[in-house]
Amino acid sequence: MSKLILITGGARSGKSTFAEEKAKEWGRKVLYVATSKPIDEEMKQRIAKHKARRPSEWDTLEEYKNLDTAILNVLQDKDTVLLDCITIMITNLMLEEACDWDSLTRDKVEEIEDLIQHQIERIISLSKMTEALFILVTNETGLGVVPAAVMGRDFRDISGRVNQMLARAADEVYFCVSGIPMKIK
Repeated sequence: MSKLILITGGARSGKSTFAEEKAKEWGRKVLYVATSKPIDEEMKQRIAKHKARRPSEWDTLEEYKNLDTAILNVLQDKDTVLLDCITIMITNLMLEEACDWDSLTRDKVEEIEDLIQHQIERIISLSKMTEALFILVTNETGLGVVPAAVMGRDFRDISGRVNQMLARAADEVYFCVSGIPMKIK
């Protein structure tokens, strides 16, 4: 029986740790999907901390686009897929599609959002057609101040709508605050 769990919350809210605990409870053969790119020293250190926390027997897939195909290619005997995180995936896709967000037309922004939503729809579809548990981690980006930069506002809006899509499709949704997960669906 397939199952989709969405875990959301702010930065440093305990989302990833909670997701990893859920995967340990459920899974014997876990595929960890890491969407971060080691673009600078800070990100390299964050990635290293995440890797150090994960059980060594978990397999890792480092990818951020066409995830349905990438996951399907290595899913064979896995009973759990932990994808961390959706919002980094969105950031990577946004940056890949456009560099100068201040000069983009609204039509181009909508085109990029459609591309991202299509990628999310494909992940949701894959989660429903397999027997594996899918645990998706995402940031709640709508609780802070309105970003000053155009790209920041577009990122907040796109990730907010993606999170709504995922929450609708999810069997369970958890919101983490200060390391405390609260089940909201």
